[in-house]
Amino acid sequence: MEQAPPDPERQLQPAPLEPLGSSDAGLEAAVGEGADGAKEEGSGADTMTENNFLLKKIEISVSEAEKRTGRTAMNMQETYTAYLIETRSVEHADGQSVLTDALWRRYSEFELLRNYLLVYYPHVVVPPLPEKRAEFVWHKLSADNMDPDFVERRRIGLENFLLRVASHPVLCRDKIFYLFLTQEGNWKETVNETGFQLKRVADRLYGVYKVHGNYGRVFSEWSAIEKEMGDGLQSAGHHMDVYAASIDDILEDEEHYADQLKEYLFYAEALRAVCRKHELMQYDLEMAAQDLASKKQQCEELATGTVRTFSLKGMTTKLFGQETPEQREARIKVLEEQIKEGEQQLKSKNLEGREFVKNAWADIERFKEQKNRDLKEALISYAVMQISMCKKGIQVWTNAKECFSKM
Repeated sequence: MEQAPPDPERQLQPAPLEPLGSSDAGLEAAVGEGADGAKEEGSGADTMTENNFLLKKIEISVSEAEKRTGRTAMNMQETYTAYLIETRSVEHADGQSVLTDALWRRYSEFELLRNYLLVYYPHVVVPPLPEKRAEFVWHKLSADNMDPDFVERRRIGLENFLLRVASHPVLCRDKIFYLFLTQEGNWKETVNETGFQLKRVADRLYGVYKVHGNYGRVFSEWSAIEKEMGDGLQSAGHHMDVYAASIDDILEDEEHYADQLKEYLFYAEALRAVCRKHELMQYDLEMAAQDLASKKQQCEELATGTVRTFSLKGMTTKLFGQETPEQREARIKVLEEQIKEGEQQLKSKNLEGREFVKNAWADIERFKEQKNRDLKEALISYAVMQISMCKKGIQVWTNAKECFSKM
């Protein structure tokens, strides 16, 4: 017996909302109470209660946008817009809402949150984010990302995104979404633990190399005040500076390998699209088969004069009398033609579906071979690069040791 092909879509387990140790217990208590209440209520008729329990406990708003400047991992200056997220507990003794958390988020952090939700909830229609750049510009509107009007529209869109996630019966329970609203940096660490670690590795690597740059600066400054050890310290500092300066080329290689891995992350959406197409074709096939069976039953009932199931036509016949033989023959003839057409359509859809599955599965197998080959080459090259980096580090410290020995 031939084994059915596995589902190319991998279902991942969501991160449930759990009690967290936060300095602010008000919002946490509100969220926890709402989650417990929704679980007790169950589903079905209480769906609306589940959908909105988080928004009944807290108010979420993106109240401000602020232009800022900072440094990238490459130590380059950048200008960006930060958005202030405020959450307020709506249940209070005096009936007034109380500000519980207020923190700033960049647009890239919203993107990271949504990417996490897409990966961990593949069965959920995740709300979209507003556009990052002004792609569709109306008359008299600026295409500048820092334009106040564009920033204001995006602020409204980001607030709408948070409200839609908070009103979703599944997404609103997610622990990382809760951390996004309440914790300055912990939520990113949690996301990184689930697999978004590429940037953190690059940042750590950058930090290691810049430490060597600090060694070089210290040794060079030290050599200026030492007579006997001056030359050795100066030479060791030079080796450290050269090693620290090589980080730029290495980070470019890191980015290249990261892009290769991210490419296959994006392939997941293409695989889902193939699966969705197959599901739609299967649905059309089942509806065609159901329609054909219904017409055959109608034809049989007209031919035999018996009605097996309740129908409006049967009730009309009882109320207003039987059809004439000519009318019945004409209806039977029409149904027979429709049945013939339906059988042809069903056969065609069956063949089309089988051909689609055959071609799709062949291409998925081809994709798997391509993926295995590409990732194997990328990982081997990455390992070789890491080995080269380690050897370079060993050589730098070996040279430094020789410099120290000559002092």
